[in-house]
Amino acid sequence: MRALVISGGGSKGAFAGGVAQYLMQELGHNYDLFLGTSTGSLLISHLALQKIQKIKEVYTSVDQDSIFSNCPFVIQNKYGVANIGINHWNVLKNFYRGSKTFGESHNLLELIKNTITPEEFEILKSGPKDIVVTVSNLSLNTVEYKSIKDFEYEDFCEWIWISCNYTPFMSLVRKEGCEYADGGLGSMVPIEEAIMRGATEVDAIILHTEVTHFNRMPSKNAFSLLTSMFAFMLDRIERQNIRIGKYVANNNNAIINLYYTPTVLTTNSLIFDKDKMTTWWEKGFEFAKTKNVEISAFEPEQ
Repeated sequence: MRALVISGGGSKGAFAGGVAQYLMQELGHNYDLFLGTSTGSLLISHLALQKIQKIKEVYTSVDQDSIFSNCPFVIQNKYGVANIGINHWNVLKNFYRGSKTFGESHNLLELIKNTITPEEFEILKSGPKDIVVTVSNLSLNTVEYKSIKDFEYEDFCEWIWISCNYTPFMSLVRKEGCEYADGGLGSMVPIEEAIMRGATEVDAIILHTEVTHFNRMPSKNAFSLLTSMFAFMLDRIERQNIRIGKYVANNNNAIINLYYTPTVLTTNSLIFDKDKMTTWWEKGFEFAKTKNVEISAFEPEQ
């Protein structure tokens, strides 16, 4: 049983799309299980449907307005580097409405529903492949994995959306009596879950470099500090997930193929830039191609 696991990573999901495209179209990998966290959860349904061009067009055309119904920050470009500043009016407006978060991401839910049709959902649900998204249950302090087999269309679209909600910048969702947020807060790279569900070989796309290549610049404002803190915590969670995944794989005789980003794509994955995301998709495809050529070169001849 082969599984494709895609980590969280916001706008860097475009790179994962390129890697997955190469693995599926060029290498012909046929996956039984698709498991994603955050941005990974947006990709996996379309990958399972083999509608790669469709999701590529979505990923390479999305912008801030596609995600946020109330964006809590403004993008500031200085010396060629994009940073975020606080949009004080939008934040105050959100708090005035009684929201618990700085911004709201209801536009993303609409985008998900406009991208995945009820007909496509039924094809996936009745098919042999399993599609699973990761969410964090803040009320029960647990990570939960939501399979398409267990839900109807509206509910599953909401679970995908919840998996992507990077609180406190995006919506905090109350569902089934609990508060839910981004799956990456608990499991950035759910390799262990893939193996527990029966995977014997896992292709895991990690939207982070294997080795840290940069030092962060000093924080400019409260939001900049928050994003740096969250990035630090998620990086620690990600590395722990990979270590646990390797341990579980070793004890279950499973194989893990890791695909890290070869370079730092961005230091703020909440910024959605069409041109950059288009480039990252192509970079992902070329990286997967290069990596597999190198692997083939070291394989002994039969």
